[in-house]
Amino acid sequence: MSSDSGAQSWLAPLTRGDLLSAPTPVISIAIPAPAHISPGQGEAAAAAFAALFGQFRRLGQRVFPAALLPALIAQTQTLRGLAAPAPNPARSILLGLAARYAEYTGWTAQEVGDDHAALWWTDEAVQLAAAAGQPEMGAYALVRRALVGMYRGDAAETIDLAQMAWSDPRASERVRGLAALREAQGYALTGADSACQHALERGREHLAKAKDDPTNPILGTSTVPDPAAMATGWCLHDLGRPTDAGAVLDREISQLPADAQKTRTRFAARRALAYAVAGEVDHACALTSELLSDALEVSSATIRLDLVRLARALNRWPNHDPVRSLQPEFTRALRPLTRQARQS
Repeated sequence: MSSDSGAQSWLAPLTRGDLLSAPTPVISIAIPAPAHISPGQGEAAAAAFAALFGQFRRLGQRVFPAALLPALIAQTQTLRGLAAPAPNPARSILLGLAARYAEYTGWTAQEVGDDHAALWWTDEAVQLAAAAGQPEMGAYALVRRALVGMYRGDAAETIDLAQMAWSDPRASERVRGLAALREAQGYALTGADSACQHALERGREHLAKAKDDPTNPILGTSTVPDPAAMATGWCLHDLGRPTDAGAVLDREISQLPADAQKTRTRFAARRALAYAVAGEVDHACALTSELLSDALEVSSATIRLDLVRLARALNRWPNHDPVRSLQPEFTRALRPLTRQARQS
């Protein structure tokens, strides 16, 4: 990981040749793996890192995502090193946790706005999970890739990757459910109402059959009680039914945990956008005023995409006093993420 004086950071894979030919001195720190780990030590380490993963997820709901990246990368590499000399089953457990850290690192990189790094870490998660005997991550990685495509507005890629994940024999019921919901979001981007509704229903059915493994963190969102209902609200806006979308999102947002700041902000932005498109300008402005300070705090690249759309929707009424009063807050919230990082 490299960084500059302005607090911008990025990921840069290096080879031995890169280091030898570097024009400036490079400091490298090698952390040797222990020669031996007993089963008891492995189990204790796994329990500690599993608990820490939950803490990172909670922290990720509240802080600028780039602040988490160095720590997540360090935890992933530490787990990889601990797993190498550990006997099974501790080795598989540690590698499985390393895969979950790598997957969350990929999501955090996407939140920073670096899709390339997001996909690189997702691939790392697949390799680590395969070594742990957990092939499900390979199917879930397709869901993650579909999400990257969705935020780029690429409906065909979103649908194709989601369908691949849904039909993947490695996929669990939960992964199939999440894949079907992502497929529905892809159909919504094309305005295909019937196909979208069928995919939403498939997602709902699979998620109802899913059984969480208490020994492993769940794949996908851990803060949305009903992903199918929330995805329905998301899709209804893209299908041209903004009033229906707002009503569904009103209900589902009220069910979110109090500490799920980033999740709440994400869907609150989509809800405000729905009401703005529906022409309920004053209500949309009131909702926007409530969410912009949180959006500035979490500085999510994906949330920012809906904020841009929201600002454009509200700008249809440039002389409306509530709209004008929001402009300074919108300006701050829509600054480039690197500038926000310097101020945090």
